[in-house]
Order: sequence, then structure tokens, then C-alpha cells
Amino acid sequence: MEHRKTFFSQEIKKPAGLLQFEGPVHPERIASLHMDEGLTAFRRPPQQQRALEGIAELPEGRVILAIHDHTIIGYVTFLYPDPMERWSEAKMDNLLELGAIEVTKRFRHQHVGEDMLALAFCGNAMEDYIVFTTEYYWHWDLKGTGLDVWEYRKIMEKVMASVGLEWFATDDPEICSHPANCMMARIGKRITLESVQAFDRIRFQNRYMY
Repeated sequence: MEHRKTFFSQEIKKPAGLLQFEGPVHPERIASLHMDEGLTAFRRPPQQQRALEGIAELPEGRVILAIHDHTIIGYVTFLYPDPMERWSEAKMDNLLELGAIEVTKRFRHQHVGEDMLALAFCGNAMEDYIVFTTEYYWHWDLKGTGLDVWEYRKIMEKVMASVGLEWFATDDPEICSHPANCMMARIGKRITLESVQAFDRIRFQNRYMY
């Protein structure tokens, strides 16, 4: 399918400073900025910056940034599911994974995650997609926040719900491996029943779970 990417930007004043929200951005824009040293949830900042550039290069890839003083302090990514995971098995060109969302420590608790997601869903391009996210507690910064897994999950659910993602059941073994793990998704308004049914089939691959 054709991937419509309309660029949006917005400035929002936060207690920790003025932020510029941009996206979906081009790889060159990502490369022109610094990466905050606190963005370490997935890899070291230089490696994560290159990973963001790679996602932005993909036809379906979308990267949303929160920028302070020419420094990336937060990001959200959308891309097709990893070919090694079950979510790619249906070969749906209208299924996007919200792959990562991260905000550096000094800008947390200021709704930066919600603002990045709001920008990502500006316009109506996302109405052509089923957007899903898989949340695993081992990716969460429990030590840095001082929260337990249930408190952190409640925050993540609130952030995702701000743009309409809802909890969806699945028999995926990794999600089922811990009760705090979860899957959330948003069904775009232009998604057909056929696509919803295809999504249901990859959510449940063990018949007894229906």
C-alpha cells in the first residue's frame, strides 16, 4: 500500500524547557541532531540514533521526535513487525507496530510521550492501519522510576490510551510469560473486517484460546 506521511511539527512549553515535536522525520533530520545521553532503554545513544535513521528510511517507517536545544530527548517509532515475530506472518501491509517509545529522565512526567503520540496520529493517515504495541516489563525503567511493574504498566496503558490504543488479548508466549506484559492496539476507521479477522488470527494461534 502507499504510505502517506504528512509532516507535522509543534512547539510546546514544558517545565524543563521548550520542546519541538516533529514527525515523521527524514533520516537526515535525525542525523543532524544530538542524542540525549539518557536514552539508553534499548541501546547506547549513538547506536539508537543510527537505528532511528534506519527506521526513518523504510517506506512504512515513521519516527516522531521530541527535541530540546538541538537534542533528541524523546522518540516514538512505527514500522512493520519484525519478520522473526508472529505478527509478520499474516503479511498485512496495513499492520504497523509501535516499536519503541522513550523519553529521557529529566523530561518524564511532563506528558512528552502523550504529545509525541498525539503528533503521530495527527491527520487521518493512521486510519488506514491497525497499530499495535507489545509491552514487556523487562524493557521498562523500573529502577530509574522507582515504580513496580504494575504501576509502570498503568502509566504505559494511560499513555497508549491517549491516542485510542486498547488492551487486546493474545496467546503470544512472550506476552503470556508474565502477567504485567500486555498487547494494545488501535483499529483504524478505514480498516476492513477482513483485516480485523486476519489480525485476530495472528493474535490467537492456539485454537483452545479462542
